[in-house]
Amino acid sequence: HYSLASVKGDSFGSLSLSLKKSLKMPLGERLGDKSDSRFCGVETEFNDDMPQLLSFNINGGFDFVVAQLMDPAYRPSLMDNDSSRYGVLPFAGSDLVLSPSQWASHVVGKISSWIDLDSEDEILRKDSEIALKQELAWASHLSLQACLLPAPKGASCANYARCVNQILQNLNNMQLWLRIPLEKSDDDATSGNPDNLGEGQIDSWELWNCFRLLCEHHSQLSIALDVLSSLPSANSLGRWFGESVRAAIIHTNCFLTNARGYPCLSKRHQELMTGFFNHSIQIVISGKSVHNLPIGSSELAANHTDNHADGIQRHPLRSYLDYVAHLYQSMEPLPEEERIELGYRDFLQSPLQPLMDNLEAQTYEIFEKDTNKYIQYQRAICKALLDRIPDEKASSLTTVLMVVGAGRGPLVRASLQAAEEASRKLRVYAVEKNPNAVVTLHSLVKLEGWENIVTIVSSDMRCWDAPEKADILVSELLGSFGDNELSPECLDGAQRFLKQDGISIPSSYTSFIQPVTAAKLYNDVKLHKDLVHFETAYVVKLHRVARLAPSQPVFTFTHPDYSTKKSNQRYKKLRFEIPSDTGSAMVHGFAGYFDATLYKDVHLGIEPSMATPNMFSWFPIFFPLRTPICVPSGSPLEVHLWRCCGPTKVWYEWCVNSASTSAIHNCNGRSYWVGL
Repeated sequence: HYSLASVKGDSFGSLSLSLKKSLKMPLGERLGDKSDSRFCGVETEFNDDMPQLLSFNINGGFDFVVAQLMDPAYRPSLMDNDSSRYGVLPFAGSDLVLSPSQWASHVVGKISSWIDLDSEDEILRKDSEIALKQELAWASHLSLQACLLPAPKGASCANYARCVNQILQNLNNMQLWLRIPLEKSDDDATSGNPDNLGEGQIDSWELWNCFRLLCEHHSQLSIALDVLSSLPSANSLGRWFGESVRAAIIHTNCFLTNARGYPCLSKRHQELMTGFFNHSIQIVISGKSVHNLPIGSSELAANHTDNHADGIQRHPLRSYLDYVAHLYQSMEPLPEEERIELGYRDFLQSPLQPLMDNLEAQTYEIFEKDTNKYIQYQRAICKALLDRIPDEKASSLTTVLMVVGAGRGPLVRASLQAAEEASRKLRVYAVEKNPNAVVTLHSLVKLEGWENIVTIVSSDMRCWDAPEKADILVSELLGSFGDNELSPECLDGAQRFLKQDGISIPSSYTSFIQPVTAAKLYNDVKLHKDLVHFETAYVVKLHRVARLAPSQPVFTFTHPDYSTKKSNQRYKKLRFEIPSDTGSAMVHGFAGYFDATLYKDVHLGIEPSMATPNMFSWFPIFFPLRTPICVPSGSPLEVHLWRCCGPTKVWYEWCVNSASTSAIHNCNGRSYWVGL
């Protein structure tokens, strides 16, 4: 990212002076935010004095420049043969005018905007291809972190995409930001057809999608959104947060004027900017100053005396930068729970196999710290005890409670606290198959003096013969998708030692899914270059995703279940309607959640619309699609999901059957399963 920290005392005259002055801080400090969105850039005109250009803009408070690398007057066809063979290309200064770290930290290359690789004019088309390759080769030579490509000129961009795709195949680590105007007509009559763009119907997402598909979803091709003064609907904007947007270019003519004559943004633009900041999207300010600021205002004098101390003129775009910094600094700090989870954002993890494998101490540690989860369990157990034993029998009757899958004892503690709260007598059996956790359980019981109340059983609940039947069976066997850690199979095995009128906590749970745009997750799965990873469900803290439609329930399990024809196999067909004002959208896969009823009205879950607050034991699950599905505006999305059970394993299969048809993923559990 374009951080000033990487630049050390470079001896480049005025530039090193400016860097020392600007090491204050980009847009401001925000607790927990170490993302690229702290850094703000400026789009500049061509200037062959790069040190001066950089010095002026960094002194003005910007972190990086989006600078043209090539003289805009240059055309390969205008160079005669001799000069093109021996001549020097008109780049903005040699590589030596800045140090390598300055090029890398402070310059994003801007490819000439005259380039049009899909022009009918053959000379222009050929010139464009030569110039594009020359400029990107130069940018690569300079080790720039990114280059801004001009927006495709017309509806067809096949030749432009072909040329960019060729370059992408051999590119170093540089990102190519394709400039896309952020626009969409409200009238959706011609949506889903990029050929109609330009006939009064515009959805620039179609332009991006066409280019991205031609380049096979290349991970180094990303987006720089050109934010215009009018914005599309909120649903339409939402799509972009699941795409690989790296930068947002805000033109000065987007800004309104506040009562004191300063630039400001509309409420909707402000909300959009907050979205950009939250999704590590860097802001670039573009254009000339269009605000005549009140001269000699006290605010200017107070805030910017440093800009005049050395006789350096104030940057003409400084008031726009100050406003962007003000928006950044006005954001709520990240809650502590979010700060803890920052490192897990969009990081794919294989789900736990708690039956096949024993959990490690650090896994238990994380789960045990989730106090809100255990508060809900304690509430549920307390209610169940009060319902089970009337007040007049509280001193004479003892409730038998079994914790199945007791781990290192957090549910044992919650149960005993609930009994104390309800003033009910309790006898507890703590059943745990992991011998390592049993060691900890024994020392906990001894330490707390629970020897007369708690019996520890080192056994798999499916094999244990209980000495008596339980009134209440308590478990925390739920996975991110509810049943994906085999809670149904475990509780079926444990149900035999529950009294006929006994209570299971949880009493039921339901899984949910919703379609998402998740370009980053898709690219991360694709890196493995195999089928197995595309047929695996991952646990992931979803962040850079667009949730395209509300989630829908999938499978429900109820406990205890005394039905005679019981099966844990399930099949569900779902039909999602993406809101019509969204426009077309790309589905990279499905986010999965669960919601559990612990007892009566006490619930626990991660489904976004009703999630238990401040709980971190479960991240959502993600079912990827091998080939992302483009859903045209107004088309339904039909999804099929199966839960399959074999003698040694349980697995899911999934597919899409409209708007287009995908393969059935994970047939026979060939790639991903949970072992019994």
